[in-house]
Amino acid sequence: MFTGIVEERGEIVARDDLDQAARFSIRGPLVTSDARHGDSIAVNGVCLTVVDIADGVFTVDVMAETLRRSSLSHLLPGSMVNLERAMPANGRFGGHVVQGHVDGVGEIEFITPAEHWTVVRIKVPAQLSRYIVEKGSITIDGTSLTVSAVGPECIEVSLIPTTLAETILGLAQTGDPVNLEVDVIAKYVERLTQADRAETGTRAAQKASDDDE
Repeated sequence: MFTGIVEERGEIVARDDLDQAARFSIRGPLVTSDARHGDSIAVNGVCLTVVDIADGVFTVDVMAETLRRSSLSHLLPGSMVNLERAMPANGRFGGHVVQGHVDGVGEIEFITPAEHWTVVRIKVPAQLSRYIVEKGSITIDGTSLTVSAVGPECIEVSLIPTTLAETILGLAQTGDPVNLEVDVIAKYVERLTQADRAETGTRAAQKASDDDE
């Protein structure tokens, strides 16, 4: 599990395209300082498993399903990425509950700089809109952010100078794809509500059948 507090901006130093997969080598001196084989590191919000570490560079394997469902397919040597180690059990919970399971890919529509913050508007997939609320939490490229506005199939977030300086969102441009993970609590609530409605419908149908006998 992660919290969406990016620890450093890493750099893709190598990419090897394999059969139905890709292998990335990523420079991240901070996140590799105590990393071991098998550890989880979020790369632009995607939970990946460390398969090798050497001299501040770690290697991960990314299967085709992950490449298809995230923006990692766009990464090339020289690309900058957000990095976060998995949260330790005794760590600070600085952001919100982040699983590292991308729900969809959005697209940056507008970037509007202001004196003390920058407003970013992002087009979101239609199927994710119902999980997003104003002042709620969302993960964008692994960064825990508060939604400042919600529109038809788009959202806005406001980025402070620290976020711009310490995450790749400070390098973002209009048209860039971004990984989105909505609040997992909203998904569980929806699932439980659907199950409850289905159970209620089943009981009602059974009662009607009993009454007809």
